[in-house]
Amino acid sequence: MKFPEIKDSTAAELSAKSRDLRQELFNLRLQQASAQLEKPARLRQLRRDIARVETRLSQLRNEPTKKAA
Repeated sequence: MKFPEIKDSTAAELSAKSRDLRQELFNLRLQQASAQLEKPARLRQLRRDIARVETRLSQLRNEPTKKAA
């Protein structure tokens, strides 16, 4: 997942995406612990995707609200 793919998403969509990615990461860690993990590089990719989503969520939260003059 690249940043332009998540740039236009809403905060609710990003929160759901983050939850899904964290669940997938948890499942892959379980597979790794039981030596059933087929693609170890997927762990790194998921961590980076989570960071991208969280970065965008932080940007949305810190965005100044536009006030009518």
